[in-house]
Amino acid sequence: MPHNRGNREHRRQLGSPGGPAASGSDRGRPFRTGPSGAPRSGTDRSRRVLGQNFLRDERIIGQIIRSVQPAPNGLILEVGAGQGALTRELVRLCRQVVAYEIDPALVARLDDEFGMTENIRLVHGDFVASPPPDEPFAVVGNIPYAATSRIVDWCLEAPNLTSATLVTQLEYARKRCGDYGRWTLRTVQTWPWFHWRLAGRIPRERFRPMPRVDSAILRLDRRPVDLLPAAQTVHYERFVALGFSGLGGSLGASLRRRYPARRVDAALRANRVPPQALVGQVWPEQWIALFQAIHPARR
Repeated sequence: MPHNRGNREHRRQLGSPGGPAASGSDRGRPFRTGPSGAPRSGTDRSRRVLGQNFLRDERIIGQIIRSVQPAPNGLILEVGAGQGALTRELVRLCRQVVAYEIDPALVARLDDEFGMTENIRLVHGDFVASPPPDEPFAVVGNIPYAATSRIVDWCLEAPNLTSATLVTQLEYARKRCGDYGRWTLRTVQTWPWFHWRLAGRIPRERFRPMPRVDSAILRLDRRPVDLLPAAQTVHYERFVALGFSGLGGSLGASLRRRYPARRVDAALRANRVPPQALVGQVWPEQWIALFQAIHPARR
């Protein structure tokens, strides 16, 4: 008796998050071989094009799920459900799961396993091409490295997102979370509304096929209380962008191009930021304090 397919959706594929969609036919093209010299299969090509590296380690899966802290009554969107390693746990722990997968072979496999499960909806399509839900939700995913920025941006722009727990390249997560002692423009610009945290590291040996670099669990949490009013978002983002522009050769010089020098210098001294400080070494909390001291308040 066939499975009930009522909880599966198809979306027009706008290209895979990790690259263009795999071609449906290789007719007329020479066979490509893998490291062993054997011809690469369609599965091998799909994994390469879509950036697929699957989790097989139960301990790592458990570590990711603990980082998610899924709410029993919550809604979770899973990016790149793959072979269902995280999906199985999410379905067991959450009220509703919407699982996105762009690879048609994996969608069929997921449908076979979860087709009769009531609290999951499978979506065959590109996650970032889908509109965010109108209710609070969290995002979880073992995502392709090449799609990281697009997926993170989608999360940051979704009004009802509560958190995102994403498996990313280790270097990306460390940079975004200030783990090198430096902070990125994107992190500083979103810090008043989101907290970025490195929640764990995953050795590359825990994936199949094994990637070239280690991974990390990146956690994004929407703050329960904003550090700045939402009405100041655009002004704050422009303030930080000016500081990161490098115009004038230092943070102080960059800010003086728009704001009174005395006000800038006083704010830098009050927040213990050297005028010649490298912008990446200024902590997000210091950026917020500088903005509040330097940018004129709108009444």
